[in-house]
Amino acid sequence: MGMTITEKIFARASGRESVRAGDIIDANIDLALMQEITTPSIYRGLKEVGAGIWDVERVVVVIDHFSPPSATWKADNVKETNQFVKDCGIKYFYPHRGIMHVVLPETGHIRPGELIVGVESHTVTHGAFGAVAIGIGATEMVYVLAKGTLWFRVPETILVRIDGKFNSSIFGKDIMLSILKELGVDGATYKALEFAGTAIGELTIDGRITLANMSVEAGAKNGIIEPDDKMTDYVREKSRMPFTVVRSDDDAKYSQTLHIDASQLTPLVACPHSPDNVKPISEVEGIHVDQAFLGTCTNGRMEDLRIAAKILKGRTIPKDTRFLIFPGSVEIYQNAIKEGIIDTFLEAGAILCNSSCGPCGGGHMGVLGDGEVCISSGSRNFRGRMGSPSAQIYLGSAATVAASAASGEMTDPRKFLGE
Repeated sequence: MGMTITEKIFARASGRESVRAGDIIDANIDLALMQEITTPSIYRGLKEVGAGIWDVERVVVVIDHFSPPSATWKADNVKETNQFVKDCGIKYFYPHRGIMHVVLPETGHIRPGELIVGVESHTVTHGAFGAVAIGIGATEMVYVLAKGTLWFRVPETILVRIDGKFNSSIFGKDIMLSILKELGVDGATYKALEFAGTAIGELTIDGRITLANMSVEAGAKNGIIEPDDKMTDYVREKSRMPFTVVRSDDDAKYSQTLHIDASQLTPLVACPHSPDNVKPISEVEGIHVDQAFLGTCTNGRMEDLRIAAKILKGRTIPKDTRFLIFPGSVEIYQNAIKEGIIDTFLEAGAILCNSSCGPCGGGHMGVLGDGEVCISSGSRNFRGRMGSPSAQIYLGSAATVAASAASGEMTDPRKFLGE
């Protein structure tokens, strides 16, 4: 019996010739990711057990959620994170340069075939690069930093085949929302989601990242895509380190296969208060939008900014709608400036913010008031996530967010894209 890509990576990391779903293994970690929310408690945990870091070359620390801090305790976390980096000699530290899951691929830290853990649920994002990437807790990270290993139960894998050609108004977000509609928020609990099919090759790198990023919203342990030439060329451009591409065997065993026909997809939104409450945009058109939010580790990349700028070009955002834009990284922000995208946003009346997680988790800048409606390019729309528990959060692609911002109400992006 063959193995899936996830099983092969776990087998390599645990020093075994093969593993099967359900096996309990001890695996060597290739990369550990941390951010300022939990780093202080992790550092205290290391001190309590009297341990140092097993390999500072395999640890990356980012400041992105509290960037800049909006409360005293958040500033304290940033300060303690800085101290951890100094005390432990962390080499790879990216403070205030953007969102972890955007910055790390840009800086060459993410490579196919590796086992990656991070104290952030959207660590699964890096499965887009053919790695097994898993979010863990702070206590688990203390163990990882001290030992360089962690135990896992090898997950079953759900194969998601995406075939057919999608039109130019359909993006990775629409595809993932259609998957969530089928699976629900718990349909892949402690399973791997492996994305495959002819349509994957047509997706941009940014679109693939969105798929892997939101796999956790279906409860998945990890989401993963086999690297093709488009992906390996990207990684080689960013990283000088060697890597091994891993692919699933033809006779690999899957617990379930889900088929998505890309040609049948229309722009979708996740309605309050769950990512799997998915409907066509046509069913919510006309609802007034108080806030539109473009950014996050799900959809704050160049593809997203470009399509939003295309829609907003020559248009003015209604005065009773605020449009917050958070480029995913400083690099993306700089490229958007060079391309004239930022000017387009400012001329339309958008609010440009620094490269950070921003209001995604309700941390700061753009929290919602009582009864307000927000269309977000983020990954979650739970009640109270972005402020008032009476606020309504909808999720959509960057195109849907921009079209709604331009209209001041929920709007099908095809009306602006000539389709």
